[in-house]
Amino acid sequence: MLLNWNEHRDELLGKVNEFAKLTPEFMRGLVKMDAGASATGHLDPKIHELIALAVAVTTRCDGCISVHVKAAAKHGATREEIAEALAVAISLNTGAALTYTAHVLDAFDSLPKA
Repeated sequence: MLLNWNEHRDELLGKVNEFAKLTPEFMRGLVKMDAGASATGHLDPKIHELIALAVAVTTRCDGCISVHVKAAAKHGATREEIAEALAVAISLNTGAALTYTAHVLDAFDSLPKA
């Protein structure tokens, strides 16, 4: 196992709690924003958590992984569904890298000719 994910999540949430006590107004806003993301009810909570996990992988956030994998499981996500969501995230990152390859070539082509 790479990390003890349960310990990691508990320690992280403890530190987030400390931060919340220092910045209560900010945290109220963050909680409100999070609630607003699902307020329409168009996507079920499992789909929200699968999206969160895909984003967690693309942003390389271990804390996000630890929190959202537990929530995804709570909402009934299977290991196979999580794998599919992550495959989409990996594919998108590949596409983004390909897009930025075009930027590199364009930047090179714009260099003054010697």
